[in-house]
Amino acid sequence: MRRAVCPGSFDPPTNGHLDVVGRAAQLFDEVVVAVLVNKSKKSLFTVDERMDMLAEVVKPWPNVVIGSFHGLLVDYCRDHDIRAIVKGLRAVTDFDYELQMAQMNQRLSGVDTLFMSTSPEYSFVSSSLVKEVATYGGDIAHLLPDSVHRRLLGRLAERS
Repeated sequence: MRRAVCPGSFDPPTNGHLDVVGRAAQLFDEVVVAVLVNKSKKSLFTVDERMDMLAEVVKPWPNVVIGSFHGLLVDYCRDHDIRAIVKGLRAVTDFDYELQMAQMNQRLSGVDTLFMSTSPEYSFVSSSLVKEVATYGGDIAHLLPDSVHRRLLGRLAERS
């Protein structure tokens, strides 16, 4: 079975994330969307909330499952018999950082990283930017799945 992991914080999951996940699902027998647990990072949504949102929005792809990890991604890959990491690239600036990570991961474990360019309509979309624009009342509905959009607006309303 060809398995890959799409790691990230997914705070919140965007249409850009889903673009990469959906395309990876066409290439692999199973794709694990793995939410990074980073206790030092201040997230808008808990890991469980992010996993719930992801489970809902990946339903079109029956070969996509949701997981979480902390520590080294390559340890997660080894523990789950995953041989490939799929990373979306929005711009050349992403590549500079991701190439170093890919080389380190390959050296540590033999796990290869495959880079997938995002579709042009999502090349500027990041969870951080979406949250910032939404905080100031900007329209971000077209950048998120409907269910995630509702949850994001609800969470921001709770905090104001």
